[in-house]
This record gives sequence, C-alpha cells and structure tokens, in this order.
Amino acid sequence: MTREPLRNRAEWDANTAREMDLPPLPEKLPIPVVDSHCHLDIEDGDNFLSPQEALVRATEVGVNRIVQVGVDVPSSKWSRDLAHSLPGILAAVAIHPNEAPRIASERGLSALEADIAEIEALASDVRVRAIGETGLDFFRTDDSGRESQLFSFEEHLRIAKTHNKAVMIHDRDAHREVVETLLRVGAPEKVIFHCFSGDAWLASIAAEHGWYCSFAGTVTFKNAKNVREGLAVLPLENILVETDAPFLTPEPFRGRPNSSYLIPHTMRFMAEAKGIELARLCQAVSDNSERVFGTFD
Repeated sequence: MTREPLRNRAEWDANTAREMDLPPLPEKLPIPVVDSHCHLDIEDGDNFLSPQEALVRATEVGVNRIVQVGVDVPSSKWSRDLAHSLPGILAAVAIHPNEAPRIASERGLSALEADIAEIEALASDVRVRAIGETGLDFFRTDDSGRESQLFSFEEHLRIAKTHNKAVMIHDRDAHREVVETLLRVGAPEKVIFHCFSGDAWLASIAAEHGWYCSFAGTVTFKNAKNVREGLAVLPLENILVETDAPFLTPEPFRGRPNSSYLIPHTMRFMAEAKGIELARLCQAVSDNSERVFGTFD
C-alpha cells in the first residue's frame, strides 16, 4: 500500500488512528532515542506505513533514528539501499537463524555459504553498521537444523569482527548456547541481544562482558517477569530500546500494529521499572546507540 508521508503532527489525529487501527501518537520523549531494531519492509496489511511515513511519525515523538534490519539477502540489500536513501536510518544485514537451516535443507550448504558471502559483501558498506539479526533459535528450529544454524551464527560473528561491526543477536530458547558460542569463538567488540528475552542471569553476563541488551515492547507484557528482572540488574550503559516492528507492540496497545513512534510507551515503562527519570534513561539509550552504531548522518 502506498501513502504520501505525513508532514506534521496535526495530520495524524485520532480519526486517522481509528481508521487504520494504528494507536495514536504518544507524548514526545524529552530526549530523542534510537529504534535499534525495526523491519520497515514487512507489510501489515492495510496498516503498512511507508518507511518515510514511519520515520516522520517517529521523529514527531522523539524517535529520530531507526536501524532497519535484514533477515535474508534480499531484505538485507533493501535495508542497505534504504539507509542510503533516508537520513536517520542505518542498516543491519544477515541471514536470520531460522532462515539458515531452511536454506541449507532446501538448497544445500553451498547455497547457505553463498548467501553468507553476499552478506559479507554488504558488510563493508558505510551505511551498514551491524551484522544481524543472527544467532540461535531453538524454539522454531529442531535438532536437524541446529548444525547449519550454528555454522551461520559463527560465520556472522566472523564477519562482524572482520568488518568491525556490531553483531545483533536473535536468541530464542538458546541463552546458554548463545553465550557459550560467543565465548568460545570470541565475541565482536559490540554485541547486542536484540529483543532481550533472558533474565537476571543473562543480563548479568551481558553486563560483565560489556554487551548490550535491547528491550522491545515485550518488557511491558504481564507475562514477561523474567525480562523485567533482567532490566532491573542491567546498568544504564548496557541498555538499548527497539520495536521489532511491526511485531511486539507495547502495552497498552498489544495486538495492534507496531511502529517506531510507539517506543515512548516502552521507554516510560522502563524508566518507571528502574525507578529513574525518563530523561536520564533517554540520554543513556541515545548515548549507547551512538556508541554501537555511530552517527546516523
């Protein structure tokens, strides 16, 4: 679906929100932050926002920078191209951990190796600042696919280190195995646990090694006690925020379409959970994001 980008906040009103089933704009953050993980290429039916429109709306509420994330070769190339066309957007490129065993099974290990080689070629681009999302997912991948998934993860770690990029980790039901892999093969300088789903143990390990934990709308979910326990023990210098849009919309709009402009709900929840001022958390997240990704100019 194609729409012209909105020009100002006045054009985005409650009637438009109801018409599109998109939540209204929240109150603006006191200090701008980065959405460190977003999928602007994934459409959500009639609720799909163009990348330009998503960035305009997000900027209106203090989310003025977005990291667009690829999950295979086509979406990674799309992410790279978007980062070149829109100021305020950077790219991450990778083969998703659930894609790796599918490619190996359907097209063979040589095809997976070829796709990883294309990701490495993209990694040298100046607008590509992270290798991800990569990692391990033992929720959707059974034993038969874990060897190729681990191979892909280790290759992405090598690429991140070779090109001095951050690695953006997808970790589902594989916390210990992800940590063991990072320690065994050697972690890149900058490591991000995307959509942090661990607990106090994983957060403590991350803090010990200087790794970053990026919190999505899941931290606001009632059943995410473990995620909040991780947030509680994590120092401010290790915290990032994200949407993983169009997925994982924060409360009170869970189940409706997600977009970067809804990050203020997650940020306010996190600040309250940690018992700190919102502005302090915003400044920390902004500073951390620039340490990880660099400037977005």
